[in-house]
Amino acid sequence: MVFVLVALVVLALLASVHRYVWRRFVGDTTAPGSTLRTVGTVAAFVLPLLSLGAMTSGRIGAPFWLQQALAWPGFLWLACLMYLTLALLVGEVVRPVLGRVLARRDAAAATHATAGTGTSGTAVDGTLAATASATRPRTEELVPAGRTCPSTSADPAPATAPAAEPGPEAVRDTERADPSAPADARPAAPAPGITHPSRRLFVSRVVGGAAAAAGLATVGYGTANVLRGPSVQRVTVPLAKLPRAAHGFRIAVVSDIHIGPILGRAHTRRIVDTINSTSPDLVAVVGDLVDGSVADLGSAAEPLAGLRARHGSFFVTGNHEYFSGAEQWVNHVRELGLLPLENARVEMGGFDLAGVNDIAGETEGQGPDFVRALGDRDRGRAAVLLAHQPVVIHDAVEHGVDLQLSGHTHGGQLWPGNYLAELANPTVAGLERYGDTQLFVSRGAGAWGPPVRVGAPADVTVVELASRQA
Repeated sequence: MVFVLVALVVLALLASVHRYVWRRFVGDTTAPGSTLRTVGTVAAFVLPLLSLGAMTSGRIGAPFWLQQALAWPGFLWLACLMYLTLALLVGEVVRPVLGRVLARRDAAAATHATAGTGTSGTAVDGTLAATASATRPRTEELVPAGRTCPSTSADPAPATAPAAEPGPEAVRDTERADPSAPADARPAAPAPGITHPSRRLFVSRVVGGAAAAAGLATVGYGTANVLRGPSVQRVTVPLAKLPRAAHGFRIAVVSDIHIGPILGRAHTRRIVDTINSTSPDLVAVVGDLVDGSVADLGSAAEPLAGLRARHGSFFVTGNHEYFSGAEQWVNHVRELGLLPLENARVEMGGFDLAGVNDIAGETEGQGPDFVRALGDRDRGRAAVLLAHQPVVIHDAVEHGVDLQLSGHTHGGQLWPGNYLAELANPTVAGLERYGDTQLFVSRGAGAWGPPVRVGAPADVTVVELASRQA
């Protein structure tokens, strides 16, 4: 029941956001019945359906080719929707300011035009009156003496009758008669008929165009961040119990690779090449390797067999493995040469390396078991724990772990998602201390959902252990 209510709230929210985006980008900027409005309206219905299909096709077991066909446009639209909406919200602040600026400009232009028209009209009227007075024939000169003008006697004109309105010919005659009159005293030629969009339409188009450019550019930049592969980060972690012989031991930490319908074999190969370029002593894959079944993605994961490290490569499950068939993936990565640590521990030269299953495994009776992984160890030795989610740090502190290596957060992946990630995780990215235990959280090497990263670039981190005895 709770799931249904949450789903309804999410759908209502998405519908509202799509309505808002349509109104600002289409309804406010296009004419009713126009081709652009028709195209925009169709897109407003089709794109959210693609997104819904991208999010659900894998869960309902749709054919993998269909998952791939829906994934790129569906997930990319979710990222576009997010940043277009944020840009439009900023535009809501700009919109009234721009409207006021344009209104003041138009008012100033109208005032200037009115003042110019008044001056010109006065000059023309004066010129016309002078011309008419000079050229009007006198009655006594036209009518012989002793006779009366019939029109004058029958309908005498009042002495105060207004002068006739000058026509175009009179104006032209006046100009010819007085060529020395200043240019601004002459009547202006009528402006040709030009149709301008209304101020409101102009503001909507300017703000909408700027918002579209900013939103789409952000998504393009974030997509490039994912497709070019992770960068290498380095961090040194001093451990009090680490012996001098293990000083400088390098662990290549990679999390959240998310092989799936979008990020496939080429993505895996880029990550493997990046890890191998660091020549690590040990590779730690800390969960969320895949988004799909072994049948669909097994070949895409095969480049992992090329990982090279002096002390081997290790793997722990993440929550997405339990959406994809965790047992099958554990067996598959073992075949590729990685050693899964399922609530288990191995002794390295100068420290213990332990791993626990992800919390999501509790639904299958395979959750984290710290007692099994760490309960009987020698606490005089340093311990490094691989655990996908940072939230288990308190269990690690309780069991005397010196360093926990985690992922899961993606560093927020899409700004401002990092603020939401902070609400659910003790650490979103980087190294922090909790009591005697240090926690390092990787931003991950891939992306979930939209193949886009903004403000949280993908990385592989080389954690160098330092002995305080060295």
